[in-house]
Amino acid sequence: MLMLFGILLVSLSLMSDATHNSERFGRMYSWLLLVNALGLIVLTALIGTNLYWLVSQYRARAPGALLTTRLVITFVVLSVVPVSVVYYFSLQFLQRGIDSWFDVQVEQALEDSLELSRGALDVRLNSLLQLTEKIASELGEMTPALVPMTLYDLRVRSGAAELTVFGMDGRIIASSSVEAADIIPSPPSGEVMMALSQGRSYVALDPVGESGLQVRAVVPILSSKPGAEPYTLQALYDVPGRLSGLADNVQSQIARYKELTYLRTPLKYSYILTLSLVLVLSLLSAVWAAFYSARRLVAPIGVLADGTRAVAEGDYSKRLPVTSEDELGFLVRSFNDMTRRLSRARDQARDSQQQVESQRTYLETVLGSLSSGVLTIDGDGRLRTVNEAASHILGIDLGSRLGQRLDDLVGDHPLLEPLVKLVDERREAGQTEWQAQIELAHSAGRRVLMCRGTSLPVDERMQGGLVLVFDDVTDLIRAQRDAAWGEVARRLAHEIKNPLTPIQLSAERLRHKYLRKMDPADAEVLDRATHTIVQQVESLKEMVNAFSEYARAPRLERRPLALHDLIQEVMDLYRGSGVDIRLQLARPEPRIEADAGRLRQLLHNLVKNALEALHDNPDGRLLVETRWSMEAGERCIDLCFEDNGGGFPPDVVEHLFEPYVTTKARGTGLGLAIVNKIVEEHHGRIRAFNTEAGHARIEIRFPARPRREPDDVPLSD
Repeated sequence: MLMLFGILLVSLSLMSDATHNSERFGRMYSWLLLVNALGLIVLTALIGTNLYWLVSQYRARAPGALLTTRLVITFVVLSVVPVSVVYYFSLQFLQRGIDSWFDVQVEQALEDSLELSRGALDVRLNSLLQLTEKIASELGEMTPALVPMTLYDLRVRSGAAELTVFGMDGRIIASSSVEAADIIPSPPSGEVMMALSQGRSYVALDPVGESGLQVRAVVPILSSKPGAEPYTLQALYDVPGRLSGLADNVQSQIARYKELTYLRTPLKYSYILTLSLVLVLSLLSAVWAAFYSARRLVAPIGVLADGTRAVAEGDYSKRLPVTSEDELGFLVRSFNDMTRRLSRARDQARDSQQQVESQRTYLETVLGSLSSGVLTIDGDGRLRTVNEAASHILGIDLGSRLGQRLDDLVGDHPLLEPLVKLVDERREAGQTEWQAQIELAHSAGRRVLMCRGTSLPVDERMQGGLVLVFDDVTDLIRAQRDAAWGEVARRLAHEIKNPLTPIQLSAERLRHKYLRKMDPADAEVLDRATHTIVQQVESLKEMVNAFSEYARAPRLERRPLALHDLIQEVMDLYRGSGVDIRLQLARPEPRIEADAGRLRQLLHNLVKNALEALHDNPDGRLLVETRWSMEAGERCIDLCFEDNGGGFPPDVVEHLFEPYVTTKARGTGLGLAIVNKIVEEHHGRIRAFNTEAGHARIEIRFPARPRREPDDVPLSD
């Protein structure tokens, strides 16, 4: 750009000089104009490129585009206004100045001075012509022999520089010259001889050799003697140097003036064009300088915008180049210092976060490995932390309820009401550590929880709250109770079974020995009494066997089992019982690892209970259903039994699976207890309830992937 600007300035300077020299003007002006036009085209292209770039940046909403536009407009206005004013007045001054050069009075004065010079020259020429004619008359009276001898005297007397007599054929008759070296005189031209042939004398200023301008006078010599040869006299007179210089100056200036007058309009146009080129060059240079300056000023802003965007995206390693030492450079250095500090703070925060995450992971791992449920509750009663065991024990996905108040959870899950009530009571009592046992009405049956609470400290980071740890002791209590009942059953079976056989044998012996010997009335009494004893002994034996079955420790042989095949096999045994047995089996067919004998016993007990409940119902119907379900993220198999009988009595529905609880007049109360025990042996869950229609429904849930005991041996398929 600087090179182009220099070339244009040089060419404009040459154009300005060319206007003062017509020869140079005609030779160089067109080429200089072409050079300037090409330079301006290149400059315009550069500005057009910058303008296109600016428009693209403005449309793209690039950082700094609006500021660049404002700066360019400001620079252009500041340069265009004064240059335009100067151009206007320069144009007016140029036109009026050139017109004033060619004033009419100046031209008339030059013409008058030329006319005056010509008049004075004519007077001088006429006097010299008369002097030459006088010399010619004197020569005409002489004989030809005297002419060469008197010619010197005549030259000296007349003051001529040279006198020469020519014959008719142009030969030199005689000559006398001031310059002795000039042997050959300067002959008259053909035009002069033509004028003489017409009878006219000739006198004028003519250039003669190296002597410059001289007055040449040529006159005929008229002889007084008849028959003499006509001669011609040429006289050369020196012109004074001062007069010659003045004449040359006047002549050249007048010629110069006429030339300028002729070039008046082109000269005016050339000056206007040169001035316009200077104006355009100034404006384009100012516009380019505006773009250049604006981009230089806005470039740090764009760099800062990129850096800010990088920081906004989380890249704190961004460092901006410092290109100046001004305020913008200070701003860039401040930005680099800020990003350096942010990077350091981010690294520290990341390290701290990693430590926190590590501690949190450690804590979650510890909490996740605990079999006890753990909840943390803040001072506002909102749930903050929960482990997987808590959700599993309560049967609720508490992980998705973090941040909610416990009171709000009760509305969706009423079984939490005893737990929330316990927490509120202990908090109102101001107890910092406490322990209590509660019962929850769980969907799978009654759940007994042992709860322990500890208050959290209040400081700047923690606003108090409570840590609640609870364990599901339902199975423990049930196991203790089952163990106690099992011990009772074992002892009862042992104590009762021993005297039953002697009683039965004694009754049969009495019957054998005395029945046929007694009279009919006594025999009938004895027969009825002994028959009753035998029947009651058989009933007691069945009860003792049930006690033994309940008290017997399980010896499971779990193997892969097709559940649907087992259900079909058992249900086929009861097709002729008068009850409509319907099956709704899930697809795909579930396969579980179980003891087929124990599951067959479970199915028989449940079907028998249902048939006994429907024995007075002519439209009795039993629905056996299997379905897939999810619990705590694991797939499970549900086995459901539902009949259309009268349902379970409300007072015993919560205790159906406890030993010796029965709704039948002659039941032992161990059927459902044995079913519950079989379900627990297979790590399942069972619950009984009445449907909305008042029908009895029992649901058993088996895990799709059964858990193994430590001493279990994996079995092949």
